Amino acid sequence: MKSKIAAGLTALVLAGSALLAIQPALAQGAIDNSSLASASFREHKRTFGLVYTLPKEVNDLLSITIGGLLREKLLNANLIDEALRFNIPHVTVLHIHNADPTTPDKMLKAMPKLPPVLNVTLKTFYTTEAAKGAGHPWWLDLGIVKEGASFEAMMAFNTLATSALTPLRDGPLPRVTGPVYAAMGDAGKELVQTVGVSGINTVKDGKELRPHNPHNTLVYSMAKFTPEIQAAFNQTAAEFNQILPDGIPTAFKTVSIVELGFAGNVLREIYRLSLEDGSVINVATGAKVAK
Repeated sequence: MKSKIAAGLTALVLAGSALLAIQPALAQGAIDNSSLASASFREHKRTFGLVYTLPKEVNDLLSITIGGLLREKLLNANLIDEALRFNIPHVTVLHIHNADPTTPDKMLKAMPKLPPVLNVTLKTFYTTEAAKGAGHPWWLDLGIVKEGASFEAMMAFNTLATSALTPLRDGPLPRVTGPVYAAMGDAGKELVQTVGVSGINTVKDGKELRPHNPHNTLVYSMAKFTPEIQAAFNQTAAEFNQILPDGIPTAFKTVSIVELGFAGNVLREIYRLSLEDGSVINVATGAKVAK
């Protein structure tokens, strides 16, 4: 108990420091929330993010255990787009929308202190909607065990990164506007208004709020989340939990700045940052980069 309290206090102190440190980023461009008044989704231009990419051995295990079954179930449900959609498997820290192509460089410059290597366990498959009753988008996710020093470090870093990087957005993420924003509760709407997306950690009135739910997404779908689709993929999740009941222990040794599609699927990796020594690599060139 004492260690958890200490970890929480440390996170608050670090988050407070980050809030002070991000002031220069606030002046880099206007943030426009006008799309939140629209009944339709905001037009998607470019979304950038910070993610932990899954290690090769995790991707290999998922491929040989549930990969074939998942593809079969998607095709049987006539979810062709979902079966074909490209994604670099990852666990998200945060996403921001900004059409400015220099946004990744600004993210790198504003990056807070990185966490140590994170030893976590990927466990429990489940379906989720962007907002209950919104209709779409929806996802099939693989969660992370929410306990241990690495999970606490992961959550504390999310708070820091949210403070440091969300001021670089040009407005809310398109997928949380329109019908999704309309279906959100007050807490979710406040997050979208203030940091551009729900489900990330913030500090409010000196208290750390932790709605962030780190996970790996296996299916990204804009198809309507009908009762039939929900039942089919809840059953899929249950079957996958039988196949991998103990989860998959792994270590995240890097975190990457990436570009994403509308639904949050990673399309390309831009900068890869080491959690071991803080070094940065430009993924396209392989060259080391000065932060």
